[in-house]
Amino acid sequence: MAIKSDNLVTVKHRISAEARAGANSHRGGVLWFTGLPGSGKSTLAIETEHKLFELGRQVYVLDGDNVRQGLSSDLGFSPEDRTENIRRIGEVASLFADAGFIVITAFISPYREDRDIARKAAGDLFHEIYIDADIETCERRDPKGHWALARAGKIPEYTGVSAPYEEPEKAEYTVDTAQQSIDESVIKMIEYIDQNLVA
Repeated sequence: MAIKSDNLVTVKHRISAEARAGANSHRGGVLWFTGLPGSGKSTLAIETEHKLFELGRQVYVLDGDNVRQGLSSDLGFSPEDRTENIRRIGEVASLFADAGFIVITAFISPYREDRDIARKAAGDLFHEIYIDADIETCERRDPKGHWALARAGKIPEYTGVSAPYEEPEKAEYTVDTAQQSIDESVIKMIEYIDQNLVA
């Protein structure tokens, strides 16, 4: 999205990324969870956040349903609105990461092009994490009852039923939640974070 003003000057922070990492004992980063509805994104994000917090990490979860009740409350689920939702979250997540946080985002974010916009916002701090579960597994879980409603035609533009999901082609990490328990998946995520973000 083009900046609409020519009269902006970037303010430089006096605190470097290295200084923040030293104070936190880890670097900031965006762990962008993407996957079908019911794949386990929110559950894994919340449980990983809890474990990281217990370990003394600066961490915060940005969850799709929560964000749509505030920052993106004016958006629906058309392709255009989905794109704007992800653009907003990409920028917010990048700010969190710049501040030294490990930010975990839990969004379907079904389109590769939109995820690439989020990647561009965060740059090298971005880690695309594919929460991999097949449609049958997600539909069987159906934690919010949305799959059943979508199959009945009561939820339009539902990812996996009447709207597409484009699997990542270059994810930094994949978590197979169809085969692993949440506890096992959390362990895998902590290992990944320790290898990639801990100073």
